[in-house]
Amino acid sequence: MKKFENTNGRYGEFGGMYVAETLVPALKDLEKIFIECMNDKSFMDEFDSLMRDYVGRPSPLYFAERLTEYCGGARIFLKREDLNHTGAHKINNTIGQALIAKRMGKRRLIAETGAGMHGVATATVAARFGMSCDVFMGSEDIRRQSQNAARMKMLGARLISVEIEGGEATLKDAMNEALRNWVATVENTFYVIGTAAGPHPYPAMVKEFQSCIGREAKRQLFEKTGKLPAQVIACVGGGSNAIGLFSPFIEDDGVDLYGAEAAGDGIETGRHAASLNGGSIGVLHGNKTYLLQDENGQILPTHSVSAGLDYPGVGPEHSFLKESGRANYIPIGDSEAVGAFQALCRLEGIIPALESSHAIALAMRNAPKLAREECIIVSLSGRGDKDMDSVEDYLAKKGK
Repeated sequence: MKKFENTNGRYGEFGGMYVAETLVPALKDLEKIFIECMNDKSFMDEFDSLMRDYVGRPSPLYFAERLTEYCGGARIFLKREDLNHTGAHKINNTIGQALIAKRMGKRRLIAETGAGMHGVATATVAARFGMSCDVFMGSEDIRRQSQNAARMKMLGARLISVEIEGGEATLKDAMNEALRNWVATVENTFYVIGTAAGPHPYPAMVKEFQSCIGREAKRQLFEKTGKLPAQVIACVGGGSNAIGLFSPFIEDDGVDLYGAEAAGDGIETGRHAASLNGGSIGVLHGNKTYLLQDENGQILPTHSVSAGLDYPGVGPEHSFLKESGRANYIPIGDSEAVGAFQALCRLEGIIPALESSHAIALAMRNAPKLAREECIIVSLSGRGDKDMDSVEDYLAKKGK
Protein backbone atom coordinates (compact mmCIF):
# COMPACT_ATOMS: atom_id res chain seq x y z
CA MET A 1 0.00 0.00 0.00
CA LYS A 2 1.47 3.36 -1.01
CA LYS A 3 1.92 5.94 1.71
CA PHE A 4 -0.78 8.57 1.62
CA GLU A 5 0.47 12.14 1.87
CA ASN A 6 -1.98 14.99 2.28
CA THR A 7 -1.63 18.45 0.75
CA ASN A 8 -1.28 21.54 2.93
CA GLY A 9 -4.90 22.34 2.15
CA ARG A 10 -4.05 24.58 -0.77
CA TYR A 11 -4.69 24.18 -4.49
CA GLY A 12 -2.74 27.13 -5.80
CA GLU A 13 -4.34 30.13 -4.12
CA PHE A 14 -7.51 28.19 -3.32
CA GLY A 15 -8.56 26.12 -0.31
CA GLY A 16 -7.36 26.77 3.22
CA MET A 17 -8.97 26.74 6.64
CA TYR A 18 -11.03 29.91 7.11
CA VAL A 19 -12.94 29.02 10.27
CA ALA A 20 -13.58 30.14 13.84
CA GLU A 21 -10.63 29.56 16.17
CA THR A 22 -12.66 27.00 18.15
CA LEU A 23 -12.71 24.72 15.10
CA VAL A 24 -9.00 24.87 14.21
CA PRO A 25 -7.87 22.24 16.77
CA ALA A 26 -10.68 19.92 15.67
CA LEU A 27 -9.70 20.28 12.01
CA LYS A 28 -6.01 19.73 12.77
CA ASP A 29 -6.91 16.60 14.74
CA LEU A 30 -9.13 15.41 11.90
CA GLU A 31 -6.32 15.94 9.38
CA LYS A 32 -3.92 13.91 11.50
CA ILE A 33 -6.35 11.00 11.96
CA PHE A 34 -7.39 11.08 8.29
CA ILE A 35 -3.78 10.64 7.17
CA GLU A 36 -3.26 7.86 9.73
CA CYS A 37 -6.37 6.07 8.44
CA MET A 38 -5.28 6.32 4.81
CA ASN A 39 -2.01 4.59 5.76
CA ASP A 40 -3.61 1.98 8.03
CA LYS A 41 -4.19 -1.36 6.30
CA SER A 42 -6.91 -2.43 8.74
CA PHE A 43 -8.85 0.79 8.11
CA MET A 44 -8.54 0.45 4.35
CA ASP A 45 -9.48 -3.23 4.45
CA GLU A 46 -12.69 -2.38 6.35
CA PHE A 47 -13.44 0.48 3.95
CA ASP A 48 -12.86 -1.71 0.89
CA SER A 49 -15.01 -4.50 2.35
CA LEU A 50 -17.93 -2.14 2.96
CA MET A 51 -17.57 -0.60 -0.47
CA ARG A 52 -17.73 -4.04 -2.05
CA ASP A 53 -20.34 -5.82 0.07
CA TYR A 54 -22.50 -2.94 1.34
CA VAL A 55 -22.28 -0.27 -1.37
CA GLY A 56 -21.98 -2.71 -4.27
CA ARG A 57 -18.75 -1.54 -5.90
CA PRO A 58 -17.37 -1.56 -8.45
CA SER A 59 -20.24 0.20 -10.20
CA PRO A 60 -20.64 -0.72 -13.88
CA LEU A 61 -19.30 1.28 -16.82
CA TYR A 62 -22.13 1.07 -19.34
CA PHE A 63 -21.88 1.74 -23.07
CA ALA A 64 -24.91 3.91 -23.93
CA GLU A 65 -25.33 2.53 -27.42
CA ARG A 66 -28.62 4.17 -28.36
CA LEU A 67 -27.62 7.55 -26.91
CA THR A 68 -24.37 7.30 -28.88
CA GLU A 69 -26.26 6.57 -32.10
CA TYR A 70 -28.66 9.45 -31.42
CA CYS A 71 -25.82 11.94 -30.88
CA GLY A 72 -23.34 10.65 -33.44
CA GLY A 73 -19.61 10.90 -32.95
CA ALA A 74 -17.81 9.54 -29.90
CA ARG A 75 -19.00 6.54 -27.92
CA ILE A 76 -20.60 7.54 -24.62
CA PHE A 77 -20.00 5.42 -21.52
CA LEU A 78 -21.90 5.99 -18.28
CA LYS A 79 -20.24 5.38 -14.91
CA ARG A 80 -23.29 4.00 -13.07
CA GLU A 81 -23.08 5.57 -9.60
CA ASP A 82 -26.89 5.49 -9.63
CA LEU A 83 -26.65 1.74 -8.97
CA ASN A 84 -24.84 2.17 -5.64
CA HIS A 85 -26.67 1.49 -2.39
CA THR A 86 -28.79 4.63 -1.67
CA GLY A 87 -28.76 5.54 -5.38
CA ALA A 88 -25.86 7.95 -5.77
CA HIS A 89 -22.13 8.53 -5.38
CA LYS A 90 -22.59 10.15 -1.94
CA ILE A 91 -22.34 6.83 -0.08
CA ASN A 92 -18.66 6.43 -1.11
CA ASN A 93 -17.74 9.45 0.99
CA THR A 94 -20.08 8.89 3.94
CA ILE A 95 -18.72 5.36 4.47
CA GLY A 96 -15.19 6.76 4.71
CA GLN A 97 -16.08 9.66 6.99
CA ALA A 98 -18.22 7.47 9.29
CA LEU A 99 -15.30 5.08 9.74
CA ILE A 100 -13.09 8.05 10.70
CA ALA A 101 -15.78 9.24 13.14
CA LYS A 102 -15.85 5.76 14.67
CA ARG A 103 -12.08 5.80 15.10
CA MET A 104 -12.29 9.23 16.77
CA GLY A 105 -14.97 8.00 19.18
CA LYS A 106 -17.61 10.41 17.84
CA ARG A 107 -21.12 8.95 18.12
CA ARG A 108 -23.11 11.82 16.60
CA LEU A 109 -23.04 12.64 12.89
CA ILE A 110 -24.38 15.84 11.36
CA ALA A 111 -24.69 16.69 7.69
CA GLU A 112 -26.05 19.30 5.31
CA THR A 113 -27.99 18.26 2.23
CA GLY A 114 -29.57 19.84 -0.84
CA ALA A 115 -31.08 17.20 -3.10
CA GLY A 116 -31.18 14.90 -0.10
CA MET A 117 -28.86 12.18 -1.40
CA HIS A 118 -26.02 13.13 0.96
CA GLY A 119 -28.49 13.30 3.81
CA VAL A 120 -29.80 9.85 2.96
CA ALA A 121 -26.25 8.49 2.68
CA THR A 122 -25.29 9.98 6.05
CA ALA A 123 -28.45 8.65 7.71
CA THR A 124 -27.69 5.26 6.16
CA VAL A 125 -24.17 4.99 7.58
CA ALA A 126 -25.35 6.32 10.95
CA ALA A 127 -27.84 3.46 11.09
CA ARG A 128 -25.19 0.98 9.94
CA PHE A 129 -22.75 2.04 12.70
CA GLY A 130 -25.29 2.72 15.45
CA MET A 131 -24.73 6.50 15.58
CA SER A 132 -27.19 9.34 16.04
CA CYS A 133 -27.69 11.62 13.05
CA ASP A 134 -29.00 15.14 12.49
CA VAL A 135 -29.41 16.38 8.91
CA PHE A 136 -29.84 20.07 8.09
CA MET A 137 -31.93 20.72 4.97
CA GLY A 138 -33.46 23.91 3.59
CA SER A 139 -37.24 24.00 3.81
CA GLU A 140 -37.47 24.63 0.05
CA ASP A 141 -35.35 21.56 -0.63
CA ILE A 142 -37.49 19.49 1.74
CA ARG A 143 -40.49 20.54 -0.38
CA ARG A 144 -38.69 19.73 -3.65
CA GLN A 145 -37.21 16.46 -2.35
CA SER A 146 -39.96 15.09 -0.12
CA GLN A 147 -39.11 11.47 -0.99
CA ASN A 148 -35.56 11.82 0.31
CA ALA A 149 -36.78 13.70 3.38
CA ALA A 150 -38.99 10.70 4.18
CA ARG A 151 -36.10 8.28 3.60
CA MET A 152 -33.88 10.10 6.10
CA LYS A 153 -36.56 9.96 8.77
CA MET A 154 -37.20 6.27 8.10
CA LEU A 155 -33.49 5.59 8.56
CA GLY A 156 -33.66 7.16 12.03
CA ALA A 157 -32.17 10.59 11.33
CA ARG A 158 -33.59 13.82 12.74
CA LEU A 159 -34.31 16.12 9.80
CA ILE A 160 -33.87 19.78 10.74
CA SER A 161 -35.68 22.19 8.42
CA VAL A 162 -33.66 25.38 7.81
CA GLU A 163 -35.28 28.68 6.96
CA ILE A 164 -33.17 31.78 7.61
CA GLU A 165 -34.53 35.31 7.22
CA GLY A 166 -33.18 36.65 3.96
CA GLY A 167 -32.04 33.17 2.88
CA GLU A 168 -33.35 30.88 0.18
CA ALA A 169 -33.97 27.81 2.35
CA THR A 170 -31.66 25.72 0.15
CA LEU A 171 -28.20 24.16 0.42
CA LYS A 172 -26.18 27.25 1.42
CA ASP A 173 -28.45 27.91 4.39
CA ALA A 174 -28.34 24.25 5.42
CA MET A 175 -24.53 24.28 5.39
CA ASN A 176 -24.45 27.51 7.39
CA GLU A 177 -26.63 25.95 10.09
CA ALA A 178 -24.63 22.71 10.14
CA LEU A 179 -21.39 24.67 10.64
CA ARG A 180 -22.96 26.69 13.49
CA ASN A 181 -24.10 23.49 15.15
CA TRP A 182 -20.67 21.91 14.76
CA VAL A 183 -18.96 24.90 16.43
CA ALA A 184 -21.23 24.43 19.45
CA THR A 185 -20.96 20.62 19.68
CA VAL A 186 -17.50 19.86 18.27
CA GLU A 187 -16.43 17.73 21.24
CA ASN A 188 -18.89 14.91 20.50
CA THR A 189 -19.97 15.59 16.91
CA PHE A 190 -18.49 14.62 13.56
CA TYR A 191 -19.55 16.83 10.64
CA VAL A 192 -19.88 14.73 7.48
CA ILE A 193 -19.45 17.27 4.67
CA GLY A 194 -20.89 15.91 1.46
CA THR A 195 -19.12 17.93 -1.19
CA ALA A 196 -15.49 18.65 -2.07
CA ALA A 197 -15.64 22.05 -0.38
CA GLY A 198 -15.37 23.34 3.18
CA PRO A 199 -12.23 23.89 5.25
CA HIS A 200 -9.17 21.67 4.95
CA PRO A 201 -8.97 18.66 5.22
CA TYR A 202 -12.52 18.11 3.90
CA PRO A 203 -11.80 18.73 0.18
CA ALA A 204 -8.88 16.27 0.35
CA MET A 205 -10.94 13.68 2.26
CA VAL A 206 -13.91 13.84 -0.09
CA LYS A 207 -11.62 13.60 -3.13
CA GLU A 208 -9.87 10.55 -1.68
CA PHE A 209 -13.10 8.69 -0.88
CA GLN A 210 -14.72 9.58 -4.22
CA SER A 211 -11.67 8.82 -6.37
CA CYS A 212 -12.88 5.22 -6.65
CA ILE A 213 -15.22 6.55 -9.37
CA GLY A 214 -12.39 7.58 -11.66
CA ARG A 215 -10.04 4.71 -10.79
CA GLU A 216 -12.70 2.13 -11.63
CA ALA A 217 -13.82 3.94 -14.77
CA LYS A 218 -10.27 4.24 -16.07
CA ARG A 219 -9.61 0.54 -15.56
CA GLN A 220 -13.01 -0.51 -16.94
CA LEU A 221 -12.73 1.56 -20.12
CA PHE A 222 -9.23 0.24 -20.78
CA GLU A 223 -10.52 -3.32 -20.38
CA LYS A 224 -13.34 -2.62 -22.85
CA THR A 225 -11.48 -0.55 -25.44
CA GLY A 226 -7.75 -0.70 -24.68
CA LYS A 227 -7.52 3.11 -24.55
CA LEU A 228 -8.09 6.17 -22.40
CA PRO A 229 -11.15 8.38 -22.95
CA ALA A 230 -10.93 11.55 -24.97
CA GLN A 231 -13.09 13.29 -22.37
CA VAL A 232 -14.49 12.71 -18.90
CA ILE A 233 -17.58 14.70 -17.94
CA ALA A 234 -19.35 15.26 -14.63
CA CYS A 235 -21.81 17.74 -13.17
CA VAL A 236 -20.36 20.31 -10.76
CA GLY A 237 -22.16 21.91 -7.85
CA GLY A 238 -19.75 21.66 -4.96
CA GLY A 239 -18.01 19.09 -7.13
CA SER A 240 -17.56 15.79 -5.27
CA ASN A 241 -18.52 13.37 -8.04
CA ALA A 242 -16.56 15.45 -10.55
CA ILE A 243 -13.32 15.52 -8.55
CA GLY A 244 -13.78 11.79 -7.90
CA LEU A 245 -14.00 11.13 -11.64
CA PHE A 246 -11.30 13.63 -12.64
CA SER A 247 -8.72 12.62 -10.03
CA PRO A 248 -7.06 9.63 -11.79
CA PHE A 249 -7.06 11.46 -15.15
CA ILE A 250 -5.53 14.80 -14.09
CA GLU A 251 -2.01 13.71 -15.09
CA ASP A 252 -3.19 12.24 -18.42
CA ASP A 253 -2.58 15.07 -20.88
CA GLY A 254 -4.63 13.44 -23.63
CA VAL A 255 -7.81 13.33 -21.53
CA ASP A 256 -9.93 16.49 -21.45
CA LEU A 257 -11.80 17.19 -18.20
CA TYR A 258 -15.25 18.76 -18.43
CA GLY A 259 -17.51 19.97 -15.64
CA ALA A 260 -21.14 20.90 -16.30
CA GLU A 261 -22.32 23.79 -14.13
CA ALA A 262 -25.95 24.71 -13.47
CA ALA A 263 -26.73 27.73 -15.67
CA GLY A 264 -30.37 27.77 -14.56
CA ASP A 265 -32.24 30.35 -16.64
CA GLY A 266 -28.94 31.57 -18.14
CA ILE A 267 -25.81 33.25 -16.80
CA GLU A 268 -26.96 36.60 -18.17
CA THR A 269 -30.21 36.46 -16.15
CA GLY A 270 -28.47 36.14 -12.79
CA ARG A 271 -30.72 33.14 -12.04
CA HIS A 272 -28.09 30.41 -12.05
CA ALA A 273 -25.68 28.47 -9.80
CA ALA A 274 -22.58 28.57 -12.02
CA SER A 275 -19.86 29.85 -9.69
CA LEU A 276 -16.96 29.15 -12.05
CA ASN A 277 -18.60 30.87 -15.03
CA GLY A 278 -20.53 33.61 -13.29
CA GLY A 279 -18.72 34.14 -9.99
CA SER A 280 -15.56 35.59 -8.50
CA ILE A 281 -12.96 34.59 -5.92
CA GLY A 282 -13.87 34.87 -2.25
CA VAL A 283 -14.25 32.87 0.95
CA LEU A 284 -17.27 30.65 1.64
CA HIS A 285 -17.80 27.86 4.16
CA GLY A 286 -14.19 27.77 5.30
CA ASN A 287 -12.31 27.84 1.99
CA LYS A 288 -11.15 30.29 -0.67
CA THR A 289 -12.77 29.51 -3.99
CA TYR A 290 -14.98 30.84 -6.78
CA LEU A 291 -18.42 31.83 -5.53
CA LEU A 292 -21.44 33.93 -6.35
CA GLN A 293 -21.19 37.25 -4.50
CA ASP A 294 -22.00 40.91 -4.93
CA GLU A 295 -19.55 43.82 -4.84
CA ASN A 296 -19.75 43.81 -1.03
CA GLY A 297 -18.95 40.11 -0.73
CA GLN A 298 -22.52 39.15 0.15
CA ILE A 299 -23.64 35.77 -1.19
CA LEU A 300 -26.03 36.04 -4.13
CA PRO A 301 -29.20 33.98 -4.59
CA THR A 302 -28.87 30.89 -6.76
CA HIS A 303 -31.23 29.01 -9.04
CA SER A 304 -31.24 25.58 -10.64
CA VAL A 305 -33.91 23.07 -11.49
CA SER A 306 -31.59 20.65 -9.67
CA ALA A 307 -31.54 20.98 -5.87
CA GLY A 308 -28.12 19.32 -5.63
CA LEU A 309 -26.41 21.92 -7.84
CA ASP A 310 -28.16 24.89 -6.23
CA TYR A 311 -25.05 26.04 -4.31
CA PRO A 312 -23.26 29.42 -4.58
CA GLY A 313 -19.71 28.04 -4.43
CA VAL A 314 -17.52 25.19 -5.65
CA GLY A 315 -14.75 22.99 -4.27
CA PRO A 316 -11.33 24.72 -4.23
CA GLU A 317 -9.59 22.17 -6.44
CA HIS A 318 -12.11 22.87 -9.20
CA SER A 319 -11.23 26.57 -8.91
CA PHE A 320 -7.57 25.61 -9.30
CA LEU A 321 -8.29 23.34 -12.29
CA LYS A 322 -10.19 26.19 -13.94
CA GLU A 323 -7.44 28.75 -13.31
CA SER A 324 -4.71 26.39 -14.50
CA GLY A 325 -6.66 25.56 -17.64
CA ARG A 326 -6.59 21.84 -16.90
CA ALA A 327 -10.39 21.51 -16.78
CA ASN A 328 -13.19 23.13 -18.73
CA TYR A 329 -16.39 24.18 -16.94
CA ILE A 330 -19.39 24.67 -19.19
CA PRO A 331 -22.75 26.16 -18.16
CA ILE A 332 -25.80 24.00 -18.88
CA GLY A 333 -29.25 25.55 -18.50
CA ASP A 334 -32.36 24.03 -16.95
CA SER A 335 -34.01 23.41 -20.32
CA GLU A 336 -31.04 21.53 -21.77
CA ALA A 337 -30.66 19.46 -18.59
CA VAL A 338 -34.32 18.46 -18.58
CA GLY A 339 -34.03 17.60 -22.28
CA ALA A 340 -31.08 15.31 -21.51
CA PHE A 341 -33.07 13.78 -18.63
CA GLN A 342 -35.85 12.88 -21.07
CA ALA A 343 -33.41 11.64 -23.72
CA LEU A 344 -31.67 9.18 -21.39
CA CYS A 345 -35.02 7.93 -20.10
CA ARG A 346 -36.34 7.25 -23.59
CA LEU A 347 -33.18 6.09 -25.33
CA GLU A 348 -31.58 3.94 -22.60
CA GLY A 349 -34.34 3.22 -20.08
CA ILE A 350 -32.31 4.98 -17.38
CA ILE A 351 -33.82 7.75 -15.23
CA PRO A 352 -30.89 10.01 -14.25
CA ALA A 353 -30.73 12.53 -11.42
CA LEU A 354 -31.26 16.10 -12.59
CA GLU A 355 -27.71 16.81 -11.38
CA SER A 356 -26.33 14.07 -13.63
CA SER A 357 -28.55 15.27 -16.49
CA HIS A 358 -26.38 18.38 -16.77
CA ALA A 359 -23.39 16.11 -17.51
CA ILE A 360 -25.44 14.04 -19.97
CA ALA A 361 -26.43 17.27 -21.76
CA LEU A 362 -22.78 18.30 -22.09
CA ALA A 363 -21.84 14.86 -23.42
CA MET A 364 -24.62 15.18 -26.00
CA ARG A 365 -23.08 18.51 -27.08
CA ASN A 366 -19.52 17.22 -27.21
CA ALA A 367 -19.89 13.74 -28.71
CA PRO A 368 -20.76 14.87 -32.28
CA LYS A 369 -17.51 16.88 -32.40
CA LEU A 370 -15.38 13.75 -31.89
CA ALA A 371 -14.65 10.72 -34.07
CA ARG A 372 -16.47 7.44 -33.47
CA GLU A 373 -13.30 5.72 -32.25
CA GLU A 374 -13.06 8.21 -29.38
CA CYS A 375 -14.76 7.63 -26.02
CA ILE A 376 -16.42 9.87 -23.45
CA ILE A 377 -16.99 8.80 -19.82
CA VAL A 378 -19.89 10.51 -18.06
CA SER A 379 -20.43 10.27 -14.32
CA LEU A 380 -24.06 9.26 -13.86
CA SER A 381 -23.84 10.47 -10.28
CA GLY A 382 -27.31 9.44 -9.15
CA ARG A 383 -30.75 8.18 -10.09
CA GLY A 384 -33.69 10.42 -10.78
CA ASP A 385 -36.55 8.92 -8.79
CA LYS A 386 -36.25 11.89 -6.41
CA ASP A 387 -36.65 14.36 -9.28
CA MET A 388 -39.86 13.19 -10.94
CA ASP A 389 -42.01 15.88 -9.29
CA SER A 390 -39.49 18.60 -10.18
CA VAL A 391 -39.33 17.50 -13.82
CA GLU A 392 -43.12 17.25 -14.12
CA ASP A 393 -43.53 20.71 -12.55
CA TYR A 394 -40.91 22.15 -14.90
CA LEU A 395 -42.50 20.63 -17.99
CA ALA A 396 -45.98 21.75 -16.90
CA LYS A 397 -44.78 25.34 -16.48
CA LYS A 398 -43.19 25.22 -19.92
CA GLY A 399 -46.38 23.76 -21.43
CA LYS A 400 -44.63 20.57 -22.57
